[in-house]
Amino acid sequence: MTALNRAPDPQKTAAPLAAGFADPVHDAQRCFRTIMNAMARPGTLQALQTGGLKPPAPLSPVAAAIALTLFDYDTPVWLDTPFVRSDAVKTFLRFHTGAPIVSEPVEAGFALIADPAHLSSLGKFNQGTLEYPDRSTTLILTGQTLTNEGPVHLSGPGIETETAFSAGPVSPAFWDQVKTNNTQFPRGVDLIFAGSADIAALPRSTTITIREA
Repeated sequence: MTALNRAPDPQKTAAPLAAGFADPVHDAQRCFRTIMNAMARPGTLQALQTGGLKPPAPLSPVAAAIALTLFDYDTPVWLDTPFVRSDAVKTFLRFHTGAPIVSEPVEAGFALIADPAHLSSLGKFNQGTLEYPDRSTTLILTGQTLTNEGPVHLSGPGIETETAFSAGPVSPAFWDQVKTNNTQFPRGVDLIFAGSADIAALPRSTTITIREA
């Protein structure tokens, strides 16, 4: 067989695996504190340090940092279409977290969403039970622009009075679904919004009010 006809060596042609945290313990601890602060203070924007991550597209550094902090071999993960079509993203997540990737949203402990504007329904994810509400899915919405303004107002635990919040892109029905999600408390999903350099969170305990301009 000549060199021209020789089949390519997969190990030489495959893209190199993107590195994880440079300092896995301390980077993950710092990121975990940021996520917990976001959950404890719904709607507040929290700057998140990514530890220099350069994950494969369409996974952003902020979303990758959340994944490397929260996912492990015991947390099944559901990926939406843009993520599940990326072998590089799936390889990155499996190698650095060990998390199994599941095909059904209801089976997921976490859901990683690359295209929140076309997220069909929050109801298809695990809502938890009255006995075990913590078994519900936490959704991580990526590529978000976050501000503390707009018609959506938040109240409830962790919010002194009320705070405005906006995140996008999201589907037209998204905020109505979030309102419905809150009515199920203590059941319901939790939401983490991943921006370009910051994050925000809406736990299922947060009440949503839409105020017309």
